[in-house]
Amino acid sequence: MIEVRQSAGGDPLKFEVAVRDETGETHHVVTMAPATYQELTAGAHSPARCIEAVFRFLLDREPKENILGRFDMAVVPHYYPDFERQLSDYLSPS
Repeated sequence: MIEVRQSAGGDPLKFEVAVRDETGETHHVVTMAPATYQELTAGAHSPARCIEAVFRFLLDREPKENILGRFDMAVVPHYYPDFERQLSDYLSPS
């Protein structure tokens, strides 16, 4: 389960994320510039929905314990060059 809570608006947007499964729970703080949010979603999804999709993308590639505890969305494409191209699949309804 991925729980996303927006904890600050403005620039950058700030989110607190909890990821839970049968092995435990991790907590993460994620920031995202409003411009990045617009680039990734064109405003078609809420910022929290975007962060949830990002975590689903990351969890398909690494265990929750390996996801950085604090990061800005701008670093994700550095680790995963295919991120921006594949994010739309994670934003689509399952």
